[in-house]
Amino acid sequence: MKLLKVLVVCLLFFFISGCKKYLDINTDPANPQVATGEVLLAPMEFQMANNVANDYRFLFKYVQYWANQNADANWEKHYYEVASDNGGSIWRMVYFNFGKNLELMIEDGIKNQKNSFAGIGYAIKAWGYQMATDYHGPIILDQALDDQRLFFNYNDQPEVYAKVREWAHLAIQYLSEGDAKDYSTFLAGVSGDQIYKGDRSKWKKFVYGLLALQFSHLRNKAEFPTAYADSVVKYTDLSFTDESEDATVFFNASNSAESNPFGPTFGLITSTATTSITMGRVTQPIVSLLSGGVRGTPTKPDTLKSNTLGTTTSKDPRLMRMMAPSPDSVYRGVIPTQGDINTVKRIPHVLGSVAAPYPGKYIFADKARFVLMTYSQLQFAKAEALFVQNKKAEAYAAYIKGIDGHMDFVNRYGLTMGTTTAPAITPSQITAYKTSSEVAQTAADLTIADIMGQKFIAQWGWAGLEQWCDLRKYHYDPNVFRTYYQLTGSEIHTNNGGKLAYRFRPRYNSEYVWNKDELARWGGLDISYHTYELWFSKQ
Repeated sequence: MKLLKVLVVCLLFFFISGCKKYLDINTDPANPQVATGEVLLAPMEFQMANNVANDYRFLFKYVQYWANQNADANWEKHYYEVASDNGGSIWRMVYFNFGKNLELMIEDGIKNQKNSFAGIGYAIKAWGYQMATDYHGPIILDQALDDQRLFFNYNDQPEVYAKVREWAHLAIQYLSEGDAKDYSTFLAGVSGDQIYKGDRSKWKKFVYGLLALQFSHLRNKAEFPTAYADSVVKYTDLSFTDESEDATVFFNASNSAESNPFGPTFGLITSTATTSITMGRVTQPIVSLLSGGVRGTPTKPDTLKSNTLGTTTSKDPRLMRMMAPSPDSVYRGVIPTQGDINTVKRIPHVLGSVAAPYPGKYIFADKARFVLMTYSQLQFAKAEALFVQNKKAEAYAAYIKGIDGHMDFVNRYGLTMGTTTAPAITPSQITAYKTSSEVAQTAADLTIADIMGQKFIAQWGWAGLEQWCDLRKYHYDPNVFRTYYQLTGSEIHTNNGGKLAYRFRPRYNSEYVWNKDELARWGGLDISYHTYELWFSKQ
């Protein structure tokens, strides 16, 4: 035994003393081990789309963008899947897919005066943490990426919001500076920047848009009318000038791996959920908004509970471009929590048909660009801020720009139907809609429901988290969201205590398995933790 101890000590000494030399391969210039921004950028941009799409499968049920073909007993009832990572992809994106990779890209950019990479890196970092905190509430911030720790403390939203603003301004700083050498050819290439092809002016506008949306979340704070609303207006005006500058991730659709995660080939929304229920069916709230329900009452051939509310025509030219009708040419939507109870007149999938093979439709197509932020979205945020300040004329101008912008958005990004395209919305159709009873005709006639109803249409199918921020800051008010289906009684999960969802629980395997003590400090072990209201929506 004594001899064995001596041998162990000798071996340990040899390993420790020889370890550095053995690992010196990591600094061998012939075998570089530190990745540069050129290698890291495109894969991280893919993850922006991939992880958001993964989580939106479930968040879209909270905001009622889509529903299951058969009744869903969890998400549509504002519950969650117990002991599951479903709903944890944004968490994974921020701490793993971005994680050290993003830090390396920023460090490489700063160290080597590759300011385009440093600026884009800070922009992505600010966006990622903003998404994470608006989704989960308290998240890991100060101790994030500390590889000396096994357990991590959370920071609450005020600190995360402040840090996001700090990173946003750093992004703008670096994007305003030149690079040590020209990286434009690489950034514009097939392995480069898949969002803006290295256009720093557009990246700056993306960051300004992020700041505008952040301040718009603070609608209920006492400072909003006197300060935060001005920031929404200021940063919106510094952001996109039209829909051509929207932040979108490019996909060439050459194979499934290079297709839009929300297209038919990728398989994310053509597969079944863990409960073997087909997801992705168009819901009634959006059908109602597009068929007379923004200001009036949508066509109701049958009672609401029959789940056959529908229309064959609409004043809104976006209806037939954004979704497909049932086989009898009637546009219908699933009532959340009820499933599609029509056994003959089935409600279509967002991918454009009742059953496979799905052709692809609107922005749910293989080669469609995955949308992150748009001009029309920001115009509606600006209209809301000005409306709160009682600047009705300016609010009305932004509201009309938002409607015009989304018509342009549909024509730019949403006419794909498999191998064919829908006809573009014409100027005369836009004029007819804008002069219809569905659109406020004067500033005096404008309401907050007009603004938020049009914003719901503009964000449908992609901006799930921003839509959820809107719903939560108005506490799901039916006077603001006129077509949102108000859950009552048994339509809300029994474990919710009658409350709707206000946060997603942190990722199960990283937090509920390994970081449970920290979760307990925030009430994260409570069965109704997901119904706890977040800081941003409180007064």
